[in-house]
Amino acid sequence: MNLKAHIDNDIFHLIGNVADTMNIDAYVVGGYVRDIILKRPSTDIDIVCIGSGIELAKQVAQTLPQKKKVSIFKSFGTAMIHYYSLGKDWQIEFVGARKESYRRDSRKPIVENGTLQDDQNRRDFTINAMAISINEQTFGELLDPFDGIYDINRQIIRTPLDPDITFSDDPLRMLRCIRFATQLNFSILPETFEAIKRNCERIKIISQERITEELNKMLMSRHPSLSFQLLDRSGLLKIIFPEFVALKGVESVGEKSHKDNFLHTLQVLDNVAKQSDKLFLRWAAVLHDIAKPLCKHYDEKTGYSFHGHEVKGSYMVEKIFRRMHLPLNENMKYVQKLVFLHLRPIALVEQVTDSAVRRCLFEAGDDIEDLLILCQSDITSKNILKKQRYLSNLRLVQKKMKEIEEKDRIRNFKVPVSGEEIMEMYNLTPCKTVGILKDAIKDAILDGNIANDREEALKFLDSEAKKLGLKKKE
Repeated sequence: MNLKAHIDNDIFHLIGNVADTMNIDAYVVGGYVRDIILKRPSTDIDIVCIGSGIELAKQVAQTLPQKKKVSIFKSFGTAMIHYYSLGKDWQIEFVGARKESYRRDSRKPIVENGTLQDDQNRRDFTINAMAISINEQTFGELLDPFDGIYDINRQIIRTPLDPDITFSDDPLRMLRCIRFATQLNFSILPETFEAIKRNCERIKIISQERITEELNKMLMSRHPSLSFQLLDRSGLLKIIFPEFVALKGVESVGEKSHKDNFLHTLQVLDNVAKQSDKLFLRWAAVLHDIAKPLCKHYDEKTGYSFHGHEVKGSYMVEKIFRRMHLPLNENMKYVQKLVFLHLRPIALVEQVTDSAVRRCLFEAGDDIEDLLILCQSDITSKNILKKQRYLSNLRLVQKKMKEIEEKDRIRNFKVPVSGEEIMEMYNLTPCKTVGILKDAIKDAILDGNIANDREEALKFLDSEAKKLGLKKKE
């Protein structure tokens, strides 16, 4: 098969011409070839040559219309060039063909120079083991020793060689296998999946950063729940995310039971994914009920309950983020906030008071829209009438929020009188009394007793200060 039309791009011709002058064979390999066949856009190009990839990159950089800097990674034997062409930013990585062997206790291979066949043998999956020649005489010729095109047409993920060796050598490939199956909506060949199950314990030698990177990519897929179902079935999930596995199962006492919170969470995650591509909103969906196993309680009259799981869950976020090497910054605080507040909008349905709505708006701030997406996604009842009633009630809450926000400007409001001003007015040093007065103003505004206005806040402050026996500074 010749794919010349698919790579008829000046950059491929240029690299091929340079390779010809150096008298070496060069190929486009891996994901870029796969994505050509799948008709998926891609700007990440991997070039394999039978020789030094670094020297090829240097020569290509010198030949480009505008000479480019080459980023060299000597320890990996690779080099990279960023190139702008046809309205796209291309990231081109060069490497020499190689063969690899592994030690049992490490995923770092012993690397030797090799042939194109050696290089294709070491690839993770057949769909990533195809190569296209870019030398002039064979430009566009496809080399597909493992029938990768056939597997693409069958929508199958399998390894080129023995899957037990493939996954044991580099256990990260097990996560990549599940990620590709989810992203491409492919099936994993049963023999390949059984090998993942047999080798799942090997994932422990992979760094947490690499594991989390794969989890993030899975979360950003169109139907992220598929990844977690496969991770669970393979045995990987209980190793890399035990808190999530703890959500599984249904308990019953007589006619009273609770839903499977693992399956519920997956549905919430997919619901969120339909409405938003924000990674950390999807993490909030994963973690919104994470504390339910720790908060489960059974009462003979009322059945099962999970009181306080939103509070405990918000505290668990930091521990999970820290272990997974997720960012301990505003993104973590955002997830904590959404987990803590995810029940609040639905709770407002019972009594949609202005005060309660103001407080929810104040606490959610600019994240109120994301909170409402999470809250709406959390309605997963199979009872159609019940689900429609919840959604209708939530729309009423949203309408009330909009009205109050337009009228009172509560979202992200700051108390109109600062702590420094309070200390100055009443000749105070930093103390508990300053906080009491400031909170009193905030509560009065949120309760609707005074307007979100500095003049009214000052009058209210004076009355509260008098109650505490404070006198204004002359």
